[in-house]
Amino acid sequence: MNAVPQQGANATPGTRLPSLRQWVDEVAALTRPDRIVWCDGSDAEDAALKEAMLADGTLIALNQDTHPGCFLHRSHPDDVARVEHLTFVCHQDREDSGPNNHWMAPAEAHAKIDALFDGCMQGRTLYVVPYCMGPIDSPLSRCGVEITDSPYVVANMRLMTRMGAAALARIEREGAEGKPFVRGLHSTGELDPDRRYIMHFPEELTIKSYGSGYGGNALLGKKCHALRIASHQARHEGWLAEHMLIVGIENPQGEVHYVAAAFPSACGKTNLAMLIPPESYREKGWKVWTVGDDICWMHPGEDGRLWAINPEAGFFGVAPGTSEKSNPNALASIQRDTIFTNVAVTDDNQPWWEGLDDRVPAIDWQGRPYDPANGPAAHPNSRFTVSARQCPTYSPHTENPQGVPISAIVFGGRRASLVPLVFQARDWAHGVMVGAAMASETTAAATGAVGVVRRDPMAMKPFCGYHFGDYFRHWLSFDRPGARLPAIFHVNWFRKDDDGRFLWPGFGENMRVLEWIIGRVRGEAAAVDSPVGLLPEADGINRDGLDGVDFEQLFEIDAEGWSSEFAAIRSYLDELQPRAPEAIVSAAGR
Repeated sequence: MNAVPQQGANATPGTRLPSLRQWVDEVAALTRPDRIVWCDGSDAEDAALKEAMLADGTLIALNQDTHPGCFLHRSHPDDVARVEHLTFVCHQDREDSGPNNHWMAPAEAHAKIDALFDGCMQGRTLYVVPYCMGPIDSPLSRCGVEITDSPYVVANMRLMTRMGAAALARIEREGAEGKPFVRGLHSTGELDPDRRYIMHFPEELTIKSYGSGYGGNALLGKKCHALRIASHQARHEGWLAEHMLIVGIENPQGEVHYVAAAFPSACGKTNLAMLIPPESYREKGWKVWTVGDDICWMHPGEDGRLWAINPEAGFFGVAPGTSEKSNPNALASIQRDTIFTNVAVTDDNQPWWEGLDDRVPAIDWQGRPYDPANGPAAHPNSRFTVSARQCPTYSPHTENPQGVPISAIVFGGRRASLVPLVFQARDWAHGVMVGAAMASETTAAATGAVGVVRRDPMAMKPFCGYHFGDYFRHWLSFDRPGARLPAIFHVNWFRKDDDGRFLWPGFGENMRVLEWIIGRVRGEAAAVDSPVGLLPEADGINRDGLDGVDFEQLFEIDAEGWSSEFAAIRSYLDELQPRAPEAIVSAAGR
């Protein structure tokens, strides 16, 4: 190893932690890079990386007058999204991975992917990226180290995590106490889509990803660590790692109630995290604070409540559809110091995507002159990476080491019928069943069939690092003496009338539903029982200034339809036997 040049703020050996130094040496011996850089996360390091990427074309500078500090990256055209069919969760016992994951025996998985890593960094630089998921001084945070040969990954990890010298110091301090860190090894390889493997080894706290430079395939702190590995870690340590936004709702009395919410894709997650209340609410003093838009780690506190942190430091958001109308706070966040991936550009070199405005782009996401015959100008999964601190509604409590107390948990899917606008679970077990049964209906554009119901429990189907039956049992375990658990709700912004029109206006008007939820948490809002849960009274949702909404249809309960729905839920739970908890099965039979 001494033959491999070392470079960076931390010279050889790079770390005082023997286990980390040994692992880096082992990876370098396998991958054979030209040099090793220990990343310190400094401004100077970031500037030098970007200058080198501009020189070799990895990054393209955007209009610095309109978008200072913003850059464009174009990934390989077939490297644009997650690769779930090549994503494996490798427990020793196949049953522990569950039917919700692809499994490979750990020894086989290591051998398969290590053969690909053999010599893959020749001619490249190996970057050692220490990072912390969550506030650097929080006991709720967990640390990791990603080894990568992609400077683009380094630049993105700097935005998405607390990356660099402070994280390394914590890893060294905890390592001296025998505490482990998550080990992630990544290489872009040769970008062969048939060899684009992502292997998770939960019992080893290890991730190996090969063959992609894109998003969650390469930014291993994101879905790989923060959900798949962390969910396993959380189960054994007694907390929850969830695919949830965290938003603070401040009422006119100045009280802030924090809500965690889980939604499958295309169900308004980021919009809710950055919601702007209607003017009438703002005039009364209602405010919304953004803590996180994607991932929530919840720990039981000494007071019996669940306390949550956002383990991420940035947003890795979908660009198409983001506009001044749909999400002005997100748009305001990405006007500077942002890395855009696979968006189009205008003739004056500004980033552009479908749904942004009515301008016509000049260059598409593949660098070609824009031609509608080639499809969308921006890739439908094009992204922006930006520090969360740039969001106008960024909550200062995001960095609170103890986290924020969660008052309510909200689940929601996209259902054209059947499911009412909002209802509350009767108790914790019922609420866990509601989350376990969460589903969305597909569209013809996506699947070739309309109205096919796909279960996505807690929005964790692609991300739970172990058997769903055990996962539901872990959720149930929090209902114990002394617990002051959040109330659980379900929302459906997408119910339609007989003519196929949405019954609910959505966006900022969702504040009206949140007001009722907070009212329930405070013991002030009334509810009536129904076969599915507790519904608002007839005038329970504030209707002031909201004309033309058919509330009767929004809350209509089709008893026969729900009978079929409960049967479908029980059938789904049968697939998880013998590990599906009886309390969940019983709740689905109510």
